[in-house]
Amino acid sequence: MPHETDEPPSPAAEGARAFGGAVVAVVVAGTVALLTRQPWLLPSLGPAIMLHVEQPEKPQASPRNTVIGHLVALLAGYALLVATGLTDRPSAFQEGVTGLRIVAAVGSLAVTSLVLVLLKAAHPPAGATTLIVSLGLLHTPGQLVVAAAAVVLVTLVDLLFNRATGRRMPLWQSPDAPGSGRAATWREE
Repeated sequence: MPHETDEPPSPAAEGARAFGGAVVAVVVAGTVALLTRQPWLLPSLGPAIMLHVEQPEKPQASPRNTVIGHLVALLAGYALLVATGLTDRPSAFQEGVTGLRIVAAVGSLAVTSLVLVLLKAAHPPAGATTLIVSLGLLHTPGQLVVAAAAVVLVTLVDLLFNRATGRRMPLWQSPDAPGSGRAATWREE
């Protein structure tokens, strides 16, 4: 790891590091997509990668929150597709927005938000993932497995990139101690 100094890096150095991290993560996921002919590149990976490389120390960027966030989002989106009977329908971009599609979108985003608050696992890019599913862009169990694997892959790539470039990206957020009034703490694992 590079030697840490008391002086913060310049904006240009931080920008170059974020640029490099984004390039590495998308190239890795894109290469896997090319080799497997599966959707390893999905729109919600963009904001997740940006969060990882621009603000890796934030709780929302932790691998724990990233993986839990997208997993909850994928499951909520698919559950609402099933509940509304839209699993075999064309996406909202092909068919147009219908009342059932709005129900699926609203329900998936609301459920994702609720569960992530309850789990203390905030990860805003998961909101995009749940909409990608409930709008029908990803709608089969196989596609959801690939999407989950893509999240794990880019999270691991970003974690390794951050560590290799001297940036701290905590793995896990400790929950607040009940009744202590203390803020959540971070620990490296």
